[in-house]
Amino acid sequence: MAHTGGKRRRARDHAHENEERWLLTYSDMITLLMALFMVLFSISSVNISKYKTLQEALRAAFSGNILPGGRAIAQPGATANSSRAPSAADIQSIVPLTTLTSANLENPPGGSATRTQSSTSTGAGNVLAAAQQEQDQFQKVEQRLNAYANSHGIGKYVHTTIDNRGLVIKLLTDRLLFSSGSAALNPAGAQILAVIAGVINEDRVHPVAVDGNTDNVPIRGSIYPSNWELSAARASTVVRSLIGDGVGAQRLSATGYAEMRPVASNATATGQAQNRRVEVVLQRLY
Repeated sequence: MAHTGGKRRRARDHAHENEERWLLTYSDMITLLMALFMVLFSISSVNISKYKTLQEALRAAFSGNILPGGRAIAQPGATANSSRAPSAADIQSIVPLTTLTSANLENPPGGSATRTQSSTSTGAGNVLAAAQQEQDQFQKVEQRLNAYANSHGIGKYVHTTIDNRGLVIKLLTDRLLFSSGSAALNPAGAQILAVIAGVINEDRVHPVAVDGNTDNVPIRGSIYPSNWELSAARASTVVRSLIGDGVGAQRLSATGYAEMRPVASNATATGQAQNRRVEVVLQRLY
């Protein structure tokens, strides 16, 4: 009987304990609801002063008072925001970088766009005038050289052209400057180079480039292993001849191009003869 009574007492205690567990769930739910209401309240609460400040800023940004267009842009102070507009003395002129010259860098502009445009147009005019004068000078030299070559019967060996590089004097090497596979200057070649040197020395300003060129036939029985060495040696020989005739060495340069710059087809003997040449280029400055 005592054993049976103990079981009943434990059953009553267990039932009493189960009846009070709903309080835990209820208290959890109340806590969550309170937290939810606090979050909702904090979201719905608005700082009135900050909201008004934002409202005024947006109204000013999207209204027509800041950039009304037309005269209001050209004339500061024509709008309601004129009290905040800078004075005319504070506004600095904007000069495009492309119009800056050495004179402008020494004397920075103080707002005079007319003066800048005038100096730019003057500089451009000076360059155009110098380029035209240079072109006229090239044409005079070309006429003199052509007249000399025709009068001495070597017109078919001397060709002059004016291109982007400047005045190009093409001297065919065969029977004029050099023998086949050689860089030794012939007497006839020395004579024509003396004439060219006299014409070049009239200005003593333009740089002179001497380019050696050959055909595509490999060299055989020569002291030069390839057309590269031969073309460079011939250009150097012409440079030494011009220096001997009074052309300043600082103006001269020698380059060998071998067969890499043909002016005619190497498929024919006539084309190969045209490619075996030395070019004396009076280079442009403008």
